[in-house]
Amino acid sequence: MAKFIFVAGGVMSGIGKGVATASIGKILKSKGFKVTAVKIDPYVNVDAGTMNPIEHGEVFVTADGTECDQDVGNYERFIDENLSTTNYITTGRVYQAVINRERNLGYGGKCVEVVPHIPEEVIFRIKKAARETRADFVLIEIGGTVGEYQNSLFLEAARMMRLSRPEDILFILISYLPVPSIIGEMKSKPTQQAVKWLNMAGIQPDIILARSVVAVDKPRKNKISTFCNVDKKDVISAPDVKSIYEVPINFEKDRLGERILSKFGLTKKRKGNLRDWKKLVRVIKTARSPVKIGIVGKYFETGKFTLMDSYISIIEALKHAAWYHKRKPQIFWLSAETYEKDKRSLKELKEYDGILVPGGFGVRGIEGKIRAIEFCRKNKIPFLGLCLGMQLAVIEFSRNVCGLKKANSTEFASHTPNPVIGVMPEQKVLLQDKKYGGTMRLGDYKCRLKPKTKSFKAYKRYTVFERHRHRYELNNDFRDILEKKGMVMAGLNPEKDLVEIVELPKHPFFLATQFHPEFKSRPTRPHPLFKAFIKSAIKK
Repeated sequence: MAKFIFVAGGVMSGIGKGVATASIGKILKSKGFKVTAVKIDPYVNVDAGTMNPIEHGEVFVTADGTECDQDVGNYERFIDENLSTTNYITTGRVYQAVINRERNLGYGGKCVEVVPHIPEEVIFRIKKAARETRADFVLIEIGGTVGEYQNSLFLEAARMMRLSRPEDILFILISYLPVPSIIGEMKSKPTQQAVKWLNMAGIQPDIILARSVVAVDKPRKNKISTFCNVDKKDVISAPDVKSIYEVPINFEKDRLGERILSKFGLTKKRKGNLRDWKKLVRVIKTARSPVKIGIVGKYFETGKFTLMDSYISIIEALKHAAWYHKRKPQIFWLSAETYEKDKRSLKELKEYDGILVPGGFGVRGIEGKIRAIEFCRKNKIPFLGLCLGMQLAVIEFSRNVCGLKKANSTEFASHTPNPVIGVMPEQKVLLQDKKYGGTMRLGDYKCRLKPKTKSFKAYKRYTVFERHRHRYELNNDFRDILEKKGMVMAGLNPEKDLVEIVELPKHPFFLATQFHPEFKSRPTRPHPLFKAFIKSAIKK
């Protein structure tokens, strides 16, 4: 029977609940247990597909095509398991299910109420995740912070679960301890207040993860123990670290895994170790030779701030590949809109070892990205295009090599005479009906690789499965002219005969994919295409 660990946050958002949850999963898995993780998002959105990346961060896509919160990506990277739609819960999904059941007389004519029926649906979904994955431990991250009305029903579900199965439920609170510069002393009062809010929801935390800029000292641990009603051994220090991959090792300094198992009356299944993780962290800390990668995007600018969360899986995939090659990754943000305004600014691309153009939607910054791709092609700069990056690489090649001067995507120019990128027929119907959420080509699709291509050399196999999130495809009507002019269709989807990878063989590294390889990269198993891209960048 599965054990359930709820992780809630206190004091403020952005303190790393997702990484903490993923790290706990890594620790438990290293001790021989099967682990899965569930993210609960308090948004009324049914999924993350229609959320703005600048506001919410990256939309992560699972193998079964679920558009979900970026924390699910952290879970996959840390516990090295493919998750599914079962691992993602939103307020919208829960209410939608309850309302649909009520409409179909699923409640037998009862009056359907927020409590208990909404929490009961949440509990049903959590238990379903346990059944489907056959996990020993199910980690449940509750989005938001305690005390908010938005996540109160999820806390109520957690309380109800503990009421019925107290021996199988554990509560962990991750809370922030500020160190005001004017005082110079770590303050525990905000955490005490967070615990109070959790108590008001009928929940007493079993373990407190004490987040702060530095490690929590003994006096603060004693104070939290006294005023928050937890054992001193259950106050786990969680200081800031340079890399999120250090977090599991830091937790184990306070023996977090041991504390969790003891509370459930369990012992580790086999000799537990984090050897692979420690080796990774050692490389992260000791790598000195840099590899400089520029990302030409548009989802990272908001006023004077740069929001890296919009591309978090890409950033992590680049890091994984750089560390594999024992290099220190240096990632720079390059504004596509700058290249639209000033062509001369493209010269700065020569300063980088490689350029990546990621996915995205909408016309803003498109021509700037196309100019950047052209510059990389002509100046032999290693280039990797992802999703929209591939589509723009095809547009650039069509215009400047094939002579199709008005080549474009129907996403940006619906009446272009050269629609080298177009929407599939089934997608046209959805767009006409204004159906945008969850209606793209999503999740795993087969890709068959062409021998002797860079892609084939990277993967070392003929068939792979990769994750997608897009509507527009390379228009097969233009494949002949593209191939005649030197563009290689290195990967094809055999079921629909759709182009998945394009390459330029006479270039050191010019490769673009319709899919999102970044979603499958793992810290100890970097994605083959990212490894090949970084290898080429190092050669430059």
